[in-house]
Amino acid sequence: MRYRVRQDSRLIYRSPVADARLNLRLRPVAWPGQVVSDFSMNIDPVPASRHDEGGPYLTNVAAISFVQPIAGLSVVTEFTADIAPPPIPSRTPTIAALRGEASAARTMGPLAPAPYLFGSPMAALDEEIGAWAASDLDGSVPVLDAARALAGRLHSEFAYAPGTTTSRTLPAESFALRRGVCQDFAHVLIVALRTHGIPAAYVSGYLRTFPPPGRPRLVGADAMHAWAAVWCGPEVGWIGLDPTNDTLAREDHIVIAMGRDYADVAPVNGVFVGGGTQRTDFRVDVAELVQEPTCLPRTL
Repeated sequence: MRYRVRQDSRLIYRSPVADARLNLRLRPVAWPGQVVSDFSMNIDPVPASRHDEGGPYLTNVAAISFVQPIAGLSVVTEFTADIAPPPIPSRTPTIAALRGEASAARTMGPLAPAPYLFGSPMAALDEEIGAWAASDLDGSVPVLDAARALAGRLHSEFAYAPGTTTSRTLPAESFALRRGVCQDFAHVLIVALRTHGIPAAYVSGYLRTFPPPGRPRLVGADAMHAWAAVWCGPEVGWIGLDPTNDTLAREDHIVIAMGRDYADVAPVNGVFVGGGTQRTDFRVDVAELVQEPTCLPRTL
């Protein structure tokens, strides 16, 4: 699948802010089966400085700063994405075997399992969530089968209810409510898996805006979306799970960043002087591009 993606991000401050230093995580990362081209980022007002670098996890960060006070910020990003996910393996390691493989891994790169085994700032390990998940996470079950079953259970038992939580809501809070949005669904699934020794990560990205004929529209289109990824061993690597839609993250999903939780991949964060409260608005359009068929030479 080929998509053209545009995101219009706006920050409006209650009063002008000074000495703003912000991090923008809006450029897609390299991901298996995903090729990004023609990326552009237009920032208004133009920052005094900009430095593009990789983040501590699987993120691309544009660090920008302003000398003069600003009343708001507009960031428009556009790119083309070709999505061709690798095949789903017919079998993955059991949970018991995976725990051993995760413990034995000695790498510490952004795709290594170790950073995603433990509690993180917004996704602390939780005994109550762990107890809720225990029946689906028997050690003898293949890890992907177990994670998919748990994601499906979360989808059926929790209500998708915009406005009941915020970007600062912690998993224990949304778990108690049994409702929330994609961020909450992803956080609860991540905490459940990590509590049982399974490496799990938080993924931010986009969904296809319009589904193919005969398929339902996915929840979370027209905005930034979030899902989880589970590590399925060194042979398979990471596989995305979208509990909000009870589906694997495949050709409908475009990956922007992966971290331990939302705080690692927030599209915009930083520090400034003054301003008080701020309002943010993210508008997304993911348009499928029709790929022309390849013309083969005629045989005479």
